[in-house]
Amino acid sequence: MPSLGGATGWLDSEPLDSAELRGRVVLVNFWTLTCINWLRQEPYVRAWSEGYRDDGLIVIGVHTPEFGFEHELERVRQATKAMAIDYPIALDNDYAVWSAFDNHYWPALYFVDRDGIIRDQHFGEGRYEESKRVIQRLLGVEREFVPVEGAGIEAEADWENLETPETYLGRARGERRADESPEHLRSNHWALTGDWTVGRENVVLDEAGGSIAVRFHARDAHLVLSPGAHDSIPFRVRLDGEAPARSHGVDVDEDGNGVLRDGRLYQLVREHEAVRERTLEITFLGPGAEAYAFTFG
Repeated sequence: MPSLGGATGWLDSEPLDSAELRGRVVLVNFWTLTCINWLRQEPYVRAWSEGYRDDGLIVIGVHTPEFGFEHELERVRQATKAMAIDYPIALDNDYAVWSAFDNHYWPALYFVDRDGIIRDQHFGEGRYEESKRVIQRLLGVEREFVPVEGAGIEAEADWENLETPETYLGRARGERRADESPEHLRSNHWALTGDWTVGRENVVLDEAGGSIAVRFHARDAHLVLSPGAHDSIPFRVRLDGEAPARSHGVDVDEDGNGVLRDGRLYQLVREHEAVRERTLEITFLGPGAEAYAFTFG
């Protein structure tokens, strides 16, 4: 197994290295706290850790940050607590472990046998039944496993109705930005209203009242946000110009009100009725909001 020695810190464990893990079956899971694909995968990894721990499985999460604010230890600690993660987490702020595994994806699973040899790997969501069988084969056990079903933000995407791709907002990877009012947006395009600064990886609101609108087709709509130097920033969400009502996400009430307090992924919409193309607009009632990427499900 490639070295874990490049980790910049550890949560819920003393530093672990490849040599002392010999004799154990290891599942290495690369993740970053704002990744919706990881959030939807995590219930399975958590269940495998709990269900096969006594058989000799050790799960090691490797948190390799995508965005700048994800380097902060306390944010990672909050994420592990919120997700009820109790297995060791290697902090990979310098991408040393990522590079040692020659990894390129979030999430990524590496299945390591008792001799330290990677026997299987999987990138992205899905393939859960096969991954479970790989773990059982490496452990030498065979039994039925309680089905896993994610809830809330961890719920599986509505793949049949998911037509809008992940959309980055910063200068480095931003695309499909339009200079149009929300009511005239084309499918899968987005626009800014108000006084914004466009940075390399995000857009930052300079004055209160600015908004971001996106035209999307999906059951769920999420936005990666950070309050920056501010403690909290209230915001308001509208769907096709109206309060979301029963189609509000977990971070918004029926009237469309929410508060940006932490750097993380916010679920703004979960469509309660038939999935169709809609326009989402989020307006921030204070300055300083940092927005990074829309994701959908």
